[in-house]
Amino acid sequence: MSTSARLILLICAALLSACASRPPPVAVKPKPVFNYSTQAFSPAAEDVLFRALGLVGTPYRWGGNTPDSGFDCSGLIGFVYRDAAGISLPRTTRELIVMRAQDVSEDALQTGDLLFFATNGGSQVSHAGIYVGEGRFVHAPQTGGTVKLDTLSKAYWQSAYLSAKRVLPPEHLARNP
Repeated sequence: MSTSARLILLICAALLSACASRPPPVAVKPKPVFNYSTQAFSPAAEDVLFRALGLVGTPYRWGGNTPDSGFDCSGLIGFVYRDAAGISLPRTTRELIVMRAQDVSEDALQTGDLLFFATNGGSQVSHAGIYVGEGRFVHAPQTGGTVKLDTLSKAYWQSAYLSAKRVLPPEHLARNP
């Protein structure tokens, strides 16, 4: 799939997501401008990206880990990585955040990185998502909701953000040359 086709798909997904939500608040931290024409996608990162985006709209279900049963946040992550990259990951957010994987700073995020949040206040991990690029991530946020595409620039996610981990080996990342 060409870079321009990927760009069009991401823009369409972002527009559809924006149509179903309130306008985002002013960004707390601006993200660097991203140049799609220089992004090189590996097959594994591309598979994770498209599998995660393809699950947007799937119902949330606590403990769920398949498209048929629905997903919670860690169930979504486990399913995407098993299905798209053949990687088995721990089941819970607490296990995911302590697994042996490279820690990544927020300004170095790449497609496929895992994001961790403390949505219950404090510093205890309670939520996770998959970074898909352009400051956006896919996650299964809450009971009664669905898997959605969201943005890290929202004040809520900025205040809840804990850390990120890189699961895909360096040769399988989408990276800027």
